[in-house]
Amino acid sequence: MLACSVTADLAAIEAFLRRAPYLHAYELGDLDPREAAHCTWFAHAPVDAVALIYRGLAVPTLVALTDDDPAPLHGLLAELDAAGELPPQFNAHLSADVETVLADRHALELLGHNRKMALAAPVGGAVAGDAGVIRLGPADAGEVVAFYAASYPASYFEPVNLERGPYLAIRDDRGLAVVAGVHVYSPQKRVASLGNIATRPDARGRGLARRVTAALCRLLQREIDVIGLNVRADNAPAIACYRGVGFEIRHAYSEWRVARRPGR
Repeated sequence: MLACSVTADLAAIEAFLRRAPYLHAYELGDLDPREAAHCTWFAHAPVDAVALIYRGLAVPTLVALTDDDPAPLHGLLAELDAAGELPPQFNAHLSADVETVLADRHALELLGHNRKMALAAPVGGAVAGDAGVIRLGPADAGEVVAFYAASYPASYFEPVNLERGPYLAIRDDRGLAVVAGVHVYSPQKRVASLGNIATRPDARGRGLARRVTAALCRLLQREIDVIGLNVRADNAPAIACYRGVGFEIRHAYSEWRVARRPGR
C-alpha cells in the first residue's frame, strides 16, 4: 500500500519548491492550473520531498530533484516504485544518485549530465530592440519541426509547444537560422524555463543564439521573475552563450530514459 499520498495540498508543495526556485523551475511552472490535467504530484505530509509525473508530452517525465538531504526523496521514490505508481516507460530528471532507487526494477539509460542556469539580472534593452527577431506561432509548426530535425535532433520539441509559450526566431535567406523557446511558461507562477535553443549548423558562429536568447529574456521578464534553463554539462559553447546573456550555473542533475524490467 502506498504510504505517501497523491497530495492535494499544492500550496504546501509550492512553498517547498520555492526554497530552490531555479532547481524546481519545471515543477513550479507545472503548478499552473493550465497544466493540472497533465500532472500527478506525490509528497509526504509535511512536505519534505516532491516527485512529479508529467504526462503532457508523448513520453511521461518523472521530475525528482533535491539540493538538500536526499533521504526523503529516496524514500518517496522507493514507495512510488513499490506501489506501481511509475509508468512502464518514462524519461526522468533526477538529482545525483536518485537513479539508484530505480535501478532494481528498471533499466536505466543515461541521456546526459546537465546544469540548471538562472538569469542573475535583468537583460537590458527594449523588448522590441532587435528588429531581426520574429515570433513563431502554431502556423509555423511544420517549418519548426523540420528545423529541429536538421539542427537539434535530440530536442524535445512537439508542435504543441508553440501554443504553450513564446518561441522566437531569426530568419536568413535559407530560412530559420536560430530558434529559442520555452519548456515551461507560467505568468501566474511568474516562472519560465527556456528550451529548444538551437542554431542551424551553417549559421553558427554569428552570435545568433545569444541575440535570440536575450530577446526572449527581455520578452519574458515583463511578467516572469524566475527565468532559468537547462543545458548539458559538456556543452561549453552553449554555457558561454548563456553566460553572455546573464545566466549563471546553480544546480546539477541528470536525464535518464527509464523502462521497467520484464517481470518486475
